[in-house]
Amino acid sequence: MEKTKKTKIVQIRFVNILWTALIIALFAPFILSLLFGHQNREISLSQFIHDLRDDKVETIRVAGDKLNVSYREDNNPLAVKIVRKEDGQTLFDVLSLAQIDPAQSDITIENMSFSAILLELVGTLLPLILIAVIFLFFFRQMKGGELLGIGKSKAKVFIKGKQDIKFADVGGMEEAKKELSEIVDFLKNPKKYQKLGARTPKGVLLVGPAGTGKTLLARAVAGEANVQFLSIAGSEFMEMLVGVGASRARDLFSTAKQLSPSIIFIDEIDVIGRIRGQGGGAGGAEEREQTLNQILVEMDGFTKNDNVIVMAATNRSEQLDPALIRPGRFDRRVQLSLPDLEEREFILQIHAKDKPVTADVHWKQIAKNTTGFSGADLENMLNEAAIATVQDNRTAISKEDLEEAAIKVKMGPSKKRLMDKTEREMTAYHEIGHAMVAHFSPHADKVSRISIISRGNALGYTLTPPEKDKWQTTKSELLDDMAVLLGGRVVEELVFQEQTAGASSDIERATRIARSMVEDLGMSKLGVMYYGPQYENNDYGRSWWEPRNISDQLQLKVDQEIQSIVKDAYTKAQKIITAHRSKLTLAANRLLEIETMNGDEFAALMGETKKNAV
Repeated sequence: MEKTKKTKIVQIRFVNILWTALIIALFAPFILSLLFGHQNREISLSQFIHDLRDDKVETIRVAGDKLNVSYREDNNPLAVKIVRKEDGQTLFDVLSLAQIDPAQSDITIENMSFSAILLELVGTLLPLILIAVIFLFFFRQMKGGELLGIGKSKAKVFIKGKQDIKFADVGGMEEAKKELSEIVDFLKNPKKYQKLGARTPKGVLLVGPAGTGKTLLARAVAGEANVQFLSIAGSEFMEMLVGVGASRARDLFSTAKQLSPSIIFIDEIDVIGRIRGQGGGAGGAEEREQTLNQILVEMDGFTKNDNVIVMAATNRSEQLDPALIRPGRFDRRVQLSLPDLEEREFILQIHAKDKPVTADVHWKQIAKNTTGFSGADLENMLNEAAIATVQDNRTAISKEDLEEAAIKVKMGPSKKRLMDKTEREMTAYHEIGHAMVAHFSPHADKVSRISIISRGNALGYTLTPPEKDKWQTTKSELLDDMAVLLGGRVVEELVFQEQTAGASSDIERATRIARSMVEDLGMSKLGVMYYGPQYENNDYGRSWWEPRNISDQLQLKVDQEIQSIVKDAYTKAQKIITAHRSKLTLAANRLLEIETMNGDEFAALMGETKKNAV
């Protein structure tokens, strides 16, 4: 049944293309006739008289002041020449000028009747009329977005039975899989639900950060249900011509209904699904809103027996139009998050199936070192490690390759920037300052790696990834994090009596943490109150940020409290570094020697644990 429907759609599209080609081929001779056949048809009267004297003329057909002349040695009907007489001049006057007697000449002279003139006029105008009809046809089709298939959906169709991705191939996301397993059952056994009057959910919205596997999960649903899968990106609806997006939406839903049971997957739906009324209603905004309106209408047009589900993915759900995410359109919302430790380990093993690794690679440890990585980041990390292994002419990926690839994915490739002795020393002391405060702060994460090799915009870096997945952050952790960030600036002032621009991003991040603690989290002396930006909702569900609705006196207290929290964190970092000044120099000299130091070696140099912190 599915093959028959698929074949029918292909046949319809083929017939449309065939008809277009046939029309062009049919009218091509007329167009060529007008463009090239009439070239050089009209000749001067003097040239005609000269040809008469040379006995080249065979037939003269008189049509008013125009003479249609055929030549003896030219059988091409398009080669008929046109001669125009002067006003009041007859054909016999022209023959007399050529010194030719019509009675003795073998030239055939015909006087064209009104019907003949009319026929010739029709023959001349018909191509023009047909060309006008063709242009009108194309113009009307262009207006509707159907010109040469421009209004056809660009969705990629994955044929039923050839979708080999299943839930088992998707790492983690157990809650999401459980939610979507009901959708699979709807598609497999629709009659079971229809008996009780239940309808198939019209839409499922997958929401989550980039790279968490939203597209992969949608394909797994199609694979589990063994149904047709039509995939299209939100940007593929958009076109310069207004109305094309709506036409493509109609064609997409029509195709999906013919191939039902099926799944329509729209990736990055926020491109066309943003809140309407933003953008002035002209140009691209008008086209986007027409496309969105058509999708809304199509989703409302589903019946119980259509058995078509629309799945969409976005990482900016707050921008979607309320009409799109209301019940009856996207009935279900599945939240995806970054993978946890076990999920990262499973994802790594999936992507490493065809990659040889050395015996020292333990996926659980690699998963611990990649906290915060998405599934796409992990796949990219393994790919980068494989590329580095090939470039070094080795046959297996090592633990060091994976660690280097993880840092490359997170921070960018290393750069050998030329730094003089003073710059290298200041960078080394700066990074050791971060690491020391982290080491001796009881609520900060453990130091994993320190380096003075530049990556991205940073001259050096200190990595302190969390040892386990954390879903909550305490006030003590935030205060220690701020102290760690300010440890680099403390060392600059303590050792070099100088300040560098390299601490700018550290200061910015520390200030943001303090501001969030005061304004958003209620973690300050000002008490449990929200001091952040205020917002309002109107009748259409739109939201916009308004200036803070607090008094100037209260705003002054907020700013003073933020300044106080940052100052306390700075003081804490000063105490830790001053108490362990001798170890600061030892660790900095070692880092200058080897450029990159791992966390275990750094901990051995410190010789103390966080329990001994100041």
